[in-house]
Amino acid sequence: MKPFFNITIKVFVRAGALLLACLLLVFAACAAPKPAEGKLRCTLEIECKTILDNMDDLNADKLEVLPEDGVLLKKCTVYFDEGDSVYDMLVRETRARGIHMEASYTPVYESAYIEGIGNLYEFDCGEGSGWMYSVNGEFPNYGTSKYELHDGDEVAFRYTCDFGADVGGLMGS
Repeated sequence: MKPFFNITIKVFVRAGALLLACLLLVFAACAAPKPAEGKLRCTLEIECKTILDNMDDLNADKLEVLPEDGVLLKKCTVYFDEGDSVYDMLVRETRARGIHMEASYTPVYESAYIEGIGNLYEFDCGEGSGWMYSVNGEFPNYGTSKYELHDGDEVAFRYTCDFGADVGGLMGS
C-alpha cells in the first residue's frame, strides 16, 4: 500500500507543477508587451462606422466582414522606431493582430495606397468610398508611407462613404 501512496503523491505534485507552468505561460502571453528602451509611441484606431449609415450602398458580400459596431481596432497605444512611417506601423500592427490589410505602391505618388483593411475595400460602399487616414486630426494630402511618425501622434484609419466628407476630411484636399 505504501508504494501506491507515494506514486499518487508524485502524480499530484507533477500535475500541480504542470498546471502552474501552463498558467504562467498563459498570463505571460496575455500581458501587454513592454516597449524596449528608446521606443516611441502613438495611438492607432481603425473604424468603418460610416458604413453603418450607408448599408444600402454596401456590397451584399461584405456584410459578413463588417463589424457590428463598425470598429476593427479600438484606439490603442502602439510602439514604433524613429523613422517609421504610418504605413510601416500599420503593416506591423495589422499583422500582429491578424487584421487583413492590403496595399499597393503607387508610382505617381511614390507612396503606398491602402486598398483594403478588414476585407473592406475602395468602392465596397459606393462610388466615393475607401480608406482615409488622419494624424492628430488632420488628413495629410499624401500617402501613408511618406508620413513619418512622431512620438505621441494619434493615427486613425476611417472608412469613408462620401469622399471623406463623412469622416472630417476630403479626398484630395
